[in-house]
Amino acid sequence: MKKLLFLRFAMGSLLLLGCGSQSINQQQEYRYEAGNPYGTGKWFMGREIANVMGFEGMEWLDRPERAKEENSSTLIRNMNIQPDDVIADIGAGSGYHVFKMAPMINKGQIYAVDIQEEMLNEIQKKANNKGVQNVTLIKGGEKSANLPENSVDKVLMVDVYHEFSFPKEMMASIKNALRPNGKIFLVEYRGEDPLIPILKVHKMTEKQAIKEMRAAGFQLKENIENLPWQHCMVFVKKES
Repeated sequence: MKKLLFLRFAMGSLLLLGCGSQSINQQQEYRYEAGNPYGTGKWFMGREIANVMGFEGMEWLDRPERAKEENSSTLIRNMNIQPDDVIADIGAGSGYHVFKMAPMINKGQIYAVDIQEEMLNEIQKKANNKGVQNVTLIKGGEKSANLPENSVDKVLMVDVYHEFSFPKEMMASIKNALRPNGKIFLVEYRGEDPLIPILKVHKMTEKQAIKEMRAAGFQLKENIENLPWQHCMVFVKKES
């Protein structure tokens, strides 16, 4: 009788474990439901994915007041860039951060990754004008950053992660490219602050970011809260 009770208990425990893992997997699946007018109607882990800002907004990316609004020089200092770093700027846009980092790297390189050809053309144009030779352009896809395996020390994502159409797949590709001791600098407008003048669907809370990064195999090392409007969250690969 005791043996039978034990078997029933064991089977029940396995069923509960199975249900738990199933619910976790379900959380990581995409669902479709109307939401914010500026969203895609596609949801991931309780968050609506935002529409991608098109190349038509390039001028806004290079606006003169951006340095003050975002304190971009402090962000660059947060990254502790070394001369031999290999850095991937995912969603590099028109190269705003690329050309702030490039002079600091004389032995490494920067991968400027973007999904829009027009953005990459703009970066190439600027690189030619400035004589910058340590920037490599990469055309990203919806599901992959198309970076070489085990190739980068640091990944910078400024206000772009929330626009990934397939965040689960994109983060898997980025994890594959990140070296064992590499860091991800996830910069997003603070979703906890309603006073920040950015559309809600284009913000992220620290809690939501941790949840999604954890599912992708990363853990929060620190959140450097020294930017005016944005989180600067540093993620590393989970310890095994």
